[in-house]
Amino acid sequence: MVAGKKILLGITGSIAAYKTPFIVRELVKAGAEVKVVMTSASLDFVSKLTLSTLSKQTVHDQLFKEGAWANHVELGRWADLLLIAPLSCTTLSKMSSGLCDNLLMSIYFSATCPIIVAPAMDEDMWIHPVTKDNMNRIREHGCKVIQVKHGELASGLIGEGRMAEPGEIFSELQGFFARSQQLSGKKVLITAGPTQESIDPVRFISNHSSGKMGYAIAEEMAGRGAVVTLVTGPVSLRCYHKGIQLVKVKTAEEMFEACMSSSADYDVAVMAAAVADYTPLVTSEQKIKKEGPEMSVKLKKTSDILNSLGRIKSKHQRLIGFALETNNENQNAIKKLKDKNADMMVLNSLNNEGAGFGGDTNQVRLFFKSGQQKDIELKPKTEIAKDIVDAINELL
Repeated sequence: MVAGKKILLGITGSIAAYKTPFIVRELVKAGAEVKVVMTSASLDFVSKLTLSTLSKQTVHDQLFKEGAWANHVELGRWADLLLIAPLSCTTLSKMSSGLCDNLLMSIYFSATCPIIVAPAMDEDMWIHPVTKDNMNRIREHGCKVIQVKHGELASGLIGEGRMAEPGEIFSELQGFFARSQQLSGKKVLITAGPTQESIDPVRFISNHSSGKMGYAIAEEMAGRGAVVTLVTGPVSLRCYHKGIQLVKVKTAEEMFEACMSSSADYDVAVMAAAVADYTPLVTSEQKIKKEGPEMSVKLKKTSDILNSLGRIKSKHQRLIGFALETNNENQNAIKKLKDKNADMMVLNSLNNEGAGFGGDTNQVRLFFKSGQQKDIELKPKTEIAKDIVDAINELL
């Protein structure tokens, strides 16, 4: 799958850089065109001569050299993929914070291609809260991460932080390019985030949904070639893939109308939003003043988007629902799957630590119309999104 692809390999200052000649060799052998960009720190671990010989290309390591300028914009646009391996703790911090002080970072911040990183660092660095925050941030920015391995580290310790082996990285790239056209031509409708139901001009009823799960699924779907429409409630997130059409709404009724207007035009609908079940019967035009010890707000049911789509979906359409539960999780998810005529239900339980609203990780259980179910362990929501999309692809 990498044959004919243009791959830009960024190498940073980590002892794991000694593995990069093997990565270059495998890619070139498979028919890829490889160019290498090195940071100054990486030059202590692997030679430019080795990499230029294997890649049959000039190795770049400076923005300016002997009066010439290395065109980072051109390099970033040339590539079908930017692979940063190894990704050091220092470079990760620069990617996360926006520090652009070398050629590789200039390429990273101007690249228009997908980006995959393979981290490598000692375990104490890898598990540090700042590192975790930085990893989550670059994931949110659209970077795909090849997970570190457990094994012997340069410090002599045994633990997590070891970069994936060259063969594993090669396989990841093969899989990436295979998946990039997996959903080509498919039209996908996704909802994400909360809705806000106004009580008056300054107050509303809502929930704690961050929208991260829905956005991660949208990015994964688009990354596999799908044409994605993302209907989103009020969140602080942004889309990074150009193939995602963003429709911003505020209320449950607005989300309902946006989804129903596309109800005949999708192959897959993923209802990941946390839509309000009730909305105020009357919204005050003026701010309600604090008067008396009590206040009552009458509520009415909102339109059920998942149920409405389930009643009218055609044979070729696949409908995916989400169930966030606090008790009788399995029974409630299975009942919702049947009642809404969905093809798959994704169960989130607030009883699972690290799962649910707001966080960067999730743990889910998938229920299928066939009666099968699948457990997905706790992991970053971007990784959960891959598993969910894999399951959807099988349904198709």
